[in-house]
Amino acid sequence: MVEKRAGSATTTGLAFAAVTTLFFAWGFITSLIDPLVAAVKGIFTLTDFEAQFAATAFFLAYGLISMPAAILLARLKAVPSILFALITMVVGCLTMLVAANLAVFPLVLLGLFILAAGITVLQVAANPLAAALGDPKLSHFRLTLSQTFNSFGTFLGPLLGATLFLDGVEVKDGTVLTDAVRAGALAGIDRAYFWIAGLIAALALFFFLSRRVVSAAVPATPAQVPSAGTLLSEAFSSRWALLGAGAIFLYVGAEVAIGTQMALFLNADSVWGMSDAAFGVPLLGFAMGSDGVPGVSLQEAGKAVAFYWFGAMVGRAIGSVLLSKVKAYKLLALFTAVAVAMCLYVAAIGGITAGFVAISIGLFNSIMFPVIFTLTLERSSASEAATSGLLCTAIVGGAIVPLIVGIVSGATSHGVAFVVPALCYAALCVFALAAGRTGVRNVASAKSLH
Repeated sequence: MVEKRAGSATTTGLAFAAVTTLFFAWGFITSLIDPLVAAVKGIFTLTDFEAQFAATAFFLAYGLISMPAAILLARLKAVPSILFALITMVVGCLTMLVAANLAVFPLVLLGLFILAAGITVLQVAANPLAAALGDPKLSHFRLTLSQTFNSFGTFLGPLLGATLFLDGVEVKDGTVLTDAVRAGALAGIDRAYFWIAGLIAALALFFFLSRRVVSAAVPATPAQVPSAGTLLSEAFSSRWALLGAGAIFLYVGAEVAIGTQMALFLNADSVWGMSDAAFGVPLLGFAMGSDGVPGVSLQEAGKAVAFYWFGAMVGRAIGSVLLSKVKAYKLLALFTAVAVAMCLYVAAIGGITAGFVAISIGLFNSIMFPVIFTLTLERSSASEAATSGLLCTAIVGGAIVPLIVGIVSGATSHGVAFVVPALCYAALCVFALAAGRTGVRNVASAKSLH
């Protein structure tokens, strides 16, 4: 009997490890968008606005798939939903392979949308599953651990993506890519998504083989499954659900827009393009890996983007401690105000120091999503399911705001375009102050989320 329990615990542990790998995978895949935007701009000779369609195609899936994904999870349960998500992601990767081999930009957009659709379903299913696999007393620890690996994935994604996608690629005015450089960048995209497809397929096989054990660990779900229309109607009836959705829209939009423009910004001659200052920073310089040519190339700048996401990972650890001592709305107001100031510094002052300031914005992005989420759930008059569904749908901001930033940067410069995320953060600061003046409606959510 003891041996059976031990074996069961081992299997459950392996299942949790596989779920955590999913968290890492979707973080890694999502952050590949940053170097990919810079790569397609050069490969397909696109404007800033056109290149940002790569981010738009990816994050559009969140707006269209989040609600259907929640309903799919309720009807199919966790393991079948995860298998469906993984198969969809493999199809997205294979579409990217075809796009890279045919060098067709619309196919790249289609592949990114399919891939993100699978990730959306995966996120909806994997978060509660990570909490359920094991001792209920350690559920918060397991979910936090899984999310830490997600953050680690977002750090590694730009490093590998820049290495594979941006070798020899330059997009400055007057630069023309040779056929060899273009072919090399497309081959890098092909290799990256080929290996990702293999990893995802292996995970799908594991979940299929361990489906009975994983399914047994998942709590039962209600028999009645509300329709997407019912959930949306309920969410739209709540003022705070709408305010929270707007805040998530602006936050994700600002964070994604900064990330996707970062390599192009750092590569500018007015920032790091003609300077070796960044290589003097120990860890940053090592990760960028100087090619010996004075100044920061687009590939080196692409690697530096990893530290924008690394700041978010560090900020989450610091923020967790601060949130135990400071009211959530006050910390959100402070972090958003600092982010506004940093964006305005980049836009108005510029120069070499602006590069370091821009990367550091990630540190203050760190706590925004979870705090906006919890502040909204506490104040929304709609059910938690309806509110959460609308908030997840609002991640579509990552599809819209980058396009606006692309238009502004194309008309002015990548530095001046930081005015757009500055406005987003200013609105989030107002949201935080408004939350501070509004009483908590959902006491149960407030106790469970803090």
